[in-house]
Amino acid sequence: MRSFILGILTLAYPALIYLGMSHFQPRWLALLLVAMALTRALLTKDKIWLIAASGAALLAVISFMSNQLMPLKLYPVLINAVLCAAFALTLAYPPSAIERLARLREPDLPESGILYTRRVTQVWCGFFIFNGCAALITAFWSDAAWAIYNGLIAYLLMGALFLGEWIIRQRIRAAYD
Repeated sequence: MRSFILGILTLAYPALIYLGMSHFQPRWLALLLVAMALTRALLTKDKIWLIAASGAALLAVISFMSNQLMPLKLYPVLINAVLCAAFALTLAYPPSAIERLARLREPDLPESGILYTRRVTQVWCGFFIFNGCAALITAFWSDAAWAIYNGLIAYLLMGALFLGEWIIRQRIRAAYD
């Protein structure tokens, strides 16, 4: 249940921050990020997510102490950096992130599947770099632009990447069979 709530809060984070700006000072909004960081730290056993939780807590402390919104707006940048690092590490230390997911459904993945999943993992790394840069740029634009990009457009782009990869995978599988 806590994982589900954390997922919802993470997805809704840009909207919650944007809506909260007109009612609360940034230092009080930072408490949301602290709560998310603590929950993530308690739920995870993976070091990379402990690092993310630590980074989120640091951003929250900076925001609380300075009463500035910018550290809170940098949270999506942090998440993209952590995801990119997590995926990139699996390229250096196989199996790749996508191969691990693929093997849940198809344990005897052929060599062509391993190469394909490696390429998809690289594409996701590129996406996280692009998305993190866009999140950083929007942090310096208007608050509304930041909320719209990080709370809507980024999710639409992620969905488009999932859908596009699924379509390509179906075509490759059909050609392979």
